[in-house]
Amino acid sequence: MRILIVGGSGFLGAELVRQSSTGAGEVVAATCLTRPGTAPGVDWLQLDVRDRTAVVDVISAFGPDVVINAAYRQSDWATTAMGAAHVAVAASTKGARLVHVSSDAVFSGKAITYAEDCVPDPVSPYGAAKAAAEVAVRAIDPTAVVVRTSLIIGDGGSPHEDFVHALAAGGRHGVLFTDDVRCPVHVRDLAATLLELASSERAGIQHVAGADAVSRYELGCLVARRDGLDPARLPSGRRADTDLPGPIDVRLDCAMTQRQLRTRLRGAREFVTAR
Repeated sequence: MRILIVGGSGFLGAELVRQSSTGAGEVVAATCLTRPGTAPGVDWLQLDVRDRTAVVDVISAFGPDVVINAAYRQSDWATTAMGAAHVAVAASTKGARLVHVSSDAVFSGKAITYAEDCVPDPVSPYGAAKAAAEVAVRAIDPTAVVVRTSLIIGDGGSPHEDFVHALAAGGRHGVLFTDDVRCPVHVRDLAATLLELASSERAGIQHVAGADAVSRYELGCLVARRDGLDPARLPSGRRADTDLPGPIDVRLDCAMTQRQLRTRLRGAREFVTAR
């Protein structure tokens, strides 16, 4: 099987590349905007998803059976929304199976808990771009899988983990919010689920997030203890006291999706453990 990872140099993309390239008989290519990854045996292709012609050319030249789109830029509508549409058009034209990665940012947080059939009501520009991308992908390719996920964590190296380390070391200003709640997912669990869905016949919206709803502050304390840092050095605050755009408390209900999966979606209190 020929697999193309769009956005392969990002945190999630790199894990997708690692897992997909270990399969017997898989031919894997990955795109990057500027910096190719280092995974052996992977064909790295430079691509700006904002360029529709370039997207068509790259996907046509590689001829994938599966395309997983993990490309986004929070501050760039063209990459997040229009780029998703460009990938969907090109993948559909070539008859490739499409898995598109979306976000819990499509929700406002007013309902707090959201199942797969809930209608997006974004309150931030990034959330609006992700919601627009979902509409475009599903309109272009009704057989595509759209996966909403949450805060992605690893065994180090994710943006949130790096922020925790910087705060504990006094190298950055900021706080971890006690009221900003998500359902963090381990990058390995998420990547495995995306690849599992790619080989399934599922279509439409799927929720793939961790089993535990935790605040960014609680998550930061878990990371600090795991990595031998002092949680007391982590400053805390309330997001409700700021003017930052976006939802505060969003919890993805993954029950419907999880029932169909072999991959178990662990909670942060399980996967962020002391080394």
